[in-house]
Amino acid sequence: MRTAVLAVALCIIAPALAAQELERPKEWKVRFDRPNANPSGLYFVNMPPGWHITTGPAGILYDPGRRAAGEYRVQSKIHLFPGDRREGFGVFIGGRDLTEDSQSYTYFLIRKDGRFLIKRRSGTGTQTVTPWTDHPAIVKHLGGEDPVENVLAVEVGTNVVEFYVNGEKVTSLPRSNLDVEGIVGLRVNHRLNLHVTELTVEPKGVGGR
Repeated sequence: MRTAVLAVALCIIAPALAAQELERPKEWKVRFDRPNANPSGLYFVNMPPGWHITTGPAGILYDPGRRAAGEYRVQSKIHLFPGDRREGFGVFIGGRDLTEDSQSYTYFLIRKDGRFLIKRRSGTGTQTVTPWTDHPAIVKHLGGEDPVENVLAVEVGTNVVEFYVNGEKVTSLPRSNLDVEGIVGLRVNHRLNLHVTELTVEPKGVGGR
């Protein structure tokens, strides 16, 4: 129901917003995986509630001022629109040196077939921490014209990092194995159409957890 309401709302507001010039969030930065990627392949604009993103090249999107350290919870509500690509999308934490060759971060992605992935990036290389894994908590996109909604969350504790989809824990990992302190943002792979209605960072334990 909520995704259907969002789809209707976007159909109503998009023409009015398009009549204005939809703007990319001024404080946000983008880094593509490939240095030679064509930036015109990315459509990333403010579209209340949240942002609309259509890729193009794979990469990360972030506000340099949105950071987290210590014990915290990151949450993002993401709506996936119809498309043929079985590509991942989600959040990243622990971002450091994101404009440098030494960039690093941990990312938590899902994809339309109901699987999730956790990886670490260091420079140009990546390390798979948890390979693509099925989980029933993930709402699949099985076709049709409506978007589907999933809520991803990462809870960083003193010793353990827990990963959630739609309120259900899908896995937990030792904090020592991950990059967790630094910039928080979004990661979107190739040729996806998304609407992100929230990306929040708050101390762990807020909201009853």
